[in-house]
Amino acid sequence: MRVRRTLVAAARGLALAVAVEAGSVVLLVLVLLSLALLVVGVGVLTTPVVLTWARRHADLRRVWAHELSGVRIPAGYRPFPPVLRRGPAGRWQRCAVMLRDPATWRELLWLVVDLSVGLALVLLPATLLVYGAGFVLLPVVQGLTGAGGELLGVGSLTVDHPLLLLAAPVLGAGLLWLAWRGNPALLRAHFRLAAAFLAPPQAVLADRVARLTETRADAVDASAAELRRIERDLHDGAQARLVAMGMELGVVAALIEKDPARAKELVGRARESSAEALAELRDLVRGIHPPVLAERGLGDAVRALALRTAVPVEVTVQLPRRLPASVESAAYFAVSELLTNAAKHSGADRIAVDVRHVEGRLLVTVCDDGRGGAAVRPAGAGGGAEGSGLRGVARRLGTFDGVLAVDSPVGGPTTVTMEIPCA
Repeated sequence: MRVRRTLVAAARGLALAVAVEAGSVVLLVLVLLSLALLVVGVGVLTTPVVLTWARRHADLRRVWAHELSGVRIPAGYRPFPPVLRRGPAGRWQRCAVMLRDPATWRELLWLVVDLSVGLALVLLPATLLVYGAGFVLLPVVQGLTGAGGELLGVGSLTVDHPLLLLAAPVLGAGLLWLAWRGNPALLRAHFRLAAAFLAPPQAVLADRVARLTETRADAVDASAAELRRIERDLHDGAQARLVAMGMELGVVAALIEKDPARAKELVGRARESSAEALAELRDLVRGIHPPVLAERGLGDAVRALALRTAVPVEVTVQLPRRLPASVESAAYFAVSELLTNAAKHSGADRIAVDVRHVEGRLLVTVCDDGRGGAAVRPAGAGGGAEGSGLRGVARRLGTFDGVLAVDSPVGGPTTVTMEIPCA
């Protein structure tokens, strides 16, 4: 088993070396060239693209670090504003956000280190194996071909110093022992070196842990409230109807021979009660997880919401594929809450919903032409049902590291933007 781990570590090291040469070298050159082009303005167009490539390259190394060596490298990128300006101003804004992010400069420094120390660490496992086996077999190869020294790069030393042929197997055994003991550790050292540059500072991680703790508490509270709602709806709705239906059927059993007409009437009422109970159960299931969302995805589910909304809703969906079920569910119920708020409180004549996937994030925008004045107000600050609804949406998105932005000047229009990471 230890021999297998040694060989696997050497093979993975060679594969990583190719990734370093093909990825880090090219990206470092492109980033430096793009930064230089900022002077003439062209870099505003190229820098966000190249830095996005660099981030994906770093994210891939994070995945490999966890899968190959169990090393976790958290990402600490600053989020983009939920709403980016259009045109040249938006490109400047995007470029400025990425250049002001400390993670960008940590990645640039990591690319330099990855090409030197990082490359050496991933090449060492295979180097130890190759040279170890070569020195062990050097006397045999030298005796058979006379060119064993040339194959290992020691040239005429095997002729000028015959004792090297005797010492070579000992040296080779030492190198093989080092490979046997250290190959997995060398691979892990490569990823720990990457973590030293790519991981955010401890203060940033502490803030993130605090935020995740808060959102986890919100998620637990929301889940408990949802469970209480389901229990209340079952108790006051379908359960009560089913109990009444059972009692009516009991009376039917007693009257079926004495008063068939009365029994027939009660059977009809029981049938109506069963239909109403079934409808209530369907509504309850739809509130937990709508069938259209599970079967047809977020786009069609939002269109179904639009059809049930009292105000005319225009829906635009640009999704390349199905998203994770948890993300779809969070977005669906958030949109449902926003449409309900707009229909009840805004006085809007039209609502527009835009759903799209942008660089690994789900971006949802809900706009209405109502009276405006909406805001996410803290608990206990008043603001009525609308402020409470927006606060609930913010709490739901916070569980996914999502962002809610509300732009609602008095007099309208109101634009609510939601951003949810899909990874």
